[in-house]
Amino acid sequence: MGVQDMFGLEGRVALVTGASSGLGRAAASCLAGAGAKVVGLARRADALEDWRREAQGETAAIAADLAGGADVAAIAEKAAVPFGPPDILVNAAGLNLRQHAGAVTPEGWERTIALNLTVPFFLAQALVPAMRERGWGRIINFASLQSRRAFSNGIAYGASKGGVEQLTRAMAEAWSADGINANALAPGFFPTELTGPVFADPQVSGAHAAATCIGRNGEMADLDGPLLFLASNASGYVTGQVLFVDGGYTAK
Repeated sequence: MGVQDMFGLEGRVALVTGASSGLGRAAASCLAGAGAKVVGLARRADALEDWRREAQGETAAIAADLAGGADVAAIAEKAAVPFGPPDILVNAAGLNLRQHAGAVTPEGWERTIALNLTVPFFLAQALVPAMRERGWGRIINFASLQSRRAFSNGIAYGASKGGVEQLTRAMAEAWSADGINANALAPGFFPTELTGPVFADPQVSGAHAAATCIGRNGEMADLDGPLLFLASNASGYVTGQVLFVDGGYTAK
């Protein structure tokens, strides 16, 4: 198998949640640039159109608030309209309210768990039958440093991302025999809307950079290679794994 056969995504259809900003937007653009037809899903229609104008390749957009009790099965059906059923799913949408344990409310907890953990499962569940028919699929969840590490203002977020790690293993056990591999990326600190409060404070962002083995925080391009690996034929014998793209943060 040549390099293009291993890593190229021509003929593939991808659905990327959280595609309007941050890591989701970067992931959607990366997959489109690699040849996939990409459907971006997020709640802000205007930001999605901004992404489409910048992205290379064939793209489409669906505006929906996944954290607001959206009909996930209906969204999965809608995602198949532009290019056919997706055979790559990237669950990048996320919510982090950054609340200390004493400030967490039931409503905030439920929204966090719903978007970060519940939606990724049911969206994947809705897309799996079409992947199974083709005998090929890739599910890429977004885990986090907080899948393994505890942060003082992240108890709800950390609980959800710890769940994502186990969800990824369970997805692999359930579906990989049908050719559908499930893995997760666990980014370190990258400059996004979600991590805005971190990068707004040079002392805090500098401390996180110093906590890595490489000595810096992440840049968007750092995710491209790992993402393409997990989305392509190159990862055909890799499933149920969490790949930390964190500059060695969790190695120390």
